[in-house]
Formats: sequence, C-alpha cells, structure tokens
Amino acid sequence: MPEVLKAPLVVEFPFTRSLGPVQSAFLTGLRERVVLGVRASDGRVLVPPVEYDPVTADEIHDLVEVAPTGTVTTWAWNHAPRRGQPLTTPFAWVLVRLDGADTALLHALDAPGPDAVHTGTRVRIRWAEERTGAITDIACFEPHGGEPAELTGSTGEFADPVAGIVAAARLDYTYSPGRAQTAYINSLADRRTVGERCPSCRKVYVPPRGACPTCGVPTAEQVEVGPRGTVTTFCIVNIKAKNLDIEVPYVYAHIALDGADLALHARIGGIAYDQVRMGLRVEPVWTDGARYPDHYRPTGEPDADYDTYKELL
Repeated sequence: MPEVLKAPLVVEFPFTRSLGPVQSAFLTGLRERVVLGVRASDGRVLVPPVEYDPVTADEIHDLVEVAPTGTVTTWAWNHAPRRGQPLTTPFAWVLVRLDGADTALLHALDAPGPDAVHTGTRVRIRWAEERTGAITDIACFEPHGGEPAELTGSTGEFADPVAGIVAAARLDYTYSPGRAQTAYINSLADRRTVGERCPSCRKVYVPPRGACPTCGVPTAEQVEVGPRGTVTTFCIVNIKAKNLDIEVPYVYAHIALDGADLALHARIGGIAYDQVRMGLRVEPVWTDGARYPDHYRPTGEPDADYDTYKELL
C-alpha cells in the first residue's frame, strides 16, 4: 500500500474587530493598569466583562473596578510553552478570581514549578512595561502573599479610549489527505486525474474522499477521468489575493471532467474573462515540475449541451 501523505499546514490571518462600550472600557483600563468588571442583574461582578447579561440577555453596562490581586481557582502546568504564549519558560495556566469579582480570568502564572501552585494560591497582576489596550497588557500573574490591593477609584471613563483591536489568528496543524486523496494527488504527479466509483450508485467522484457522499458506502474502485471537461459555473475574481501572482480580473470555475459525476474547481486561462461561459469545453495546462494543472484553457470544441452537465451545477 502506498504511503499516505501528510504535511504541516498553517492558517494565519489578522482578525480586526470593533469594541462596544464595555469591552472598550475593559481594554482601555488595562492600558491604565485598572481592571474593570461589569455588574450583572443578579449582582455578580463579571471579569472579564460581557456586554449582555448571561441570565436575562439584557444589555449591561454598570462598570465596577476590581483589584489586581486575586486567588487561583484552578490551574494546569504548561511544561513546554509554544510560540506566542505569554511566557517562554514553563508556567501555569490559571483561572484567577480577582478580589471583588465573582468569576475567574484565564491567564498565565509565572511560578518556579508545579509544586509552587495550588488552588487557593494568592496572586497579583504583573503589568507589561508597554501597554496598548489589550489583554497582553497583563504580562502574567505572579505569586502574592499580601492582602487585596487598593483600588484606584476609576469610574471607567478614560481619555482616548480603545475603539478596536487586531488579533493575530493562527492555526498550526498536520494535514493528512487519507488513502483516497493520496492516490488522487499521486496520480496528478503523473498528469492523470483519478477518481473513485461508488459501488452502489456508480457515480465517480473527483477528488475522491474514500466514501460516497450520497450512499455513505466506502469507495475503492479507481477510475481515470478527463483530462478534458466542461465549465458548469464560474465567478469573476476582481480582488487580488495577497501572495498570489495572478492579475485580476480572472475566472475561477467549476469544471466537470469527462467521466466524473462531481465538478472540481480551477482557474480558467487562455481566454478573456468576459468570454468564459457555462458549457465551455476546457483542458488542463501543466507547468514543468508542477503536481497539479496550473489552469484550464479552451479546447476549441463546440460548447457542451446544457443537458449534459445540468446535474453537476
């Protein structure tokens, strides 16, 4: 059996969001070394604050200052910190109920080892030297043996409040396409397109998934399809993608390869974007060393009759 492929993948993008009055006050407060919660309808002080009551769903905005000291309610030791985490040396993830709050805040505790952490440990905030109005303004928590810290008397009114944040979202994972798609990818390296036929409905699916999406039964019979096919539907792309060296506008289309019962998607080239149409007959264009077609171009054949591809729209 051929080796199943796998590869490390990263999905990363900046996530930009605006802030309502409660979240704005909370993050601006962190910038000013003040921790604010919000009082719910049942009298509890929620930290971090939320904008809607978790019980009644009513909007809430009664800001309450709490202390930068608190108590660990539960914890887990992180022996191998990862990129982007609060500390580069081993630390504890902790839920801390700040003095004056009724809920706990998740953050990192800088401790010498797991034996130094327990439920009930008293801690205090270690503020970041440079603060911008983000949760990272709390660099971490550190052990604290004293009484609750004094409050500043803040009402939640600040000059130059934070109106929005940009958070870097990133997901690192290892992807394995599985047996069926591994065979499909390997066939593309030989400039062939191979799908799998369902033993029940007899439809051929490209790319194969190892099971029929209609019947739910495993598929194993390999069937070579194409290389030519028919454009079933398409869209015109007018916004240039970052790190993609293709000039706009261009066309991305669903293409039903001859012999396949499922359309795959690919870029259309070799024709003006405003001349691409449903039923256009196309063929793959390969570049040296590529593991998949660079794009599809018109074959010069007459357009396919609508009835031949209407079930694949």
